[in-house]
Amino acid sequence: MSAFSAGPLILIPARMESTRLPGKPLADIAGRPMIVRVWERAVASGVGRVAVATDSAAVRDAVEAAGGHVVMTRADHPSGSDRIAEAALALDPERRHEIIINVQGDLPTLDPALIRSAADALAHGDADIATLACVIADDAEKSDPNVVKAIGTPLVGGRFRALYFTRATAPSGEGPLFHHIGLYSYRRAALERFVALPPATLETRERLEQLRALENGMRIDFALVDTVPLGVDTAVQLERARAAFVAGEV
Repeated sequence: MSAFSAGPLILIPARMESTRLPGKPLADIAGRPMIVRVWERAVASGVGRVAVATDSAAVRDAVEAAGGHVVMTRADHPSGSDRIAEAALALDPERRHEIIINVQGDLPTLDPALIRSAADALAHGDADIATLACVIADDAEKSDPNVVKAIGTPLVGGRFRALYFTRATAPSGEGPLFHHIGLYSYRRAALERFVALPPATLETRERLEQLRALENGMRIDFALVDTVPLGVDTAVQLERARAAFVAGEV
């Protein structure tokens, strides 16, 4: 059996210790915990096997009650990437899954098509890691440090080779700016290499984990998509997500 024959493995890291929204994975969204809503979106993508990686028994119980699969991981992981690396090894010690997709656990309204886009961007190119971006339409976002900008050189098929990611307004001059979407697909070896590397200088300065890969010579491609998923980090964003479900927009 070849590595690719197992298909991509979608992993959703979840932890309860959110500083801005404590207990976030279990926040109710139209009668279901947020982590379950994200799991449902990942399953709906049809891309591959899906599991939640967590150190919380409460998250495990919620996901398993909905019919999902959970991998219990250590509590001391510094990032979601580290958590999914442990989960991938536990689920697939034979390394049959060549592509590992990291779907953040706070994207309850995620369009499943975005997961497919991230998988396709990796499968159809030579990158170690693939991610997504969207053209910034709101001028206020261009100078917002909370909106990470992806800077890249064009490839074919709406893909770009990433040159840098920044919280600053960049690049300068005429042309579009791209809003980076933090959904990643990794080649298995690239994920294992990435989590073994120490934090890098620019990563620490910009507070952007993906810069560790670029600083160490790893290639990241990004695909352009039409929409930015709503990430839930605050009570206001949680209410927006709940309203989207009530309105039937999801």
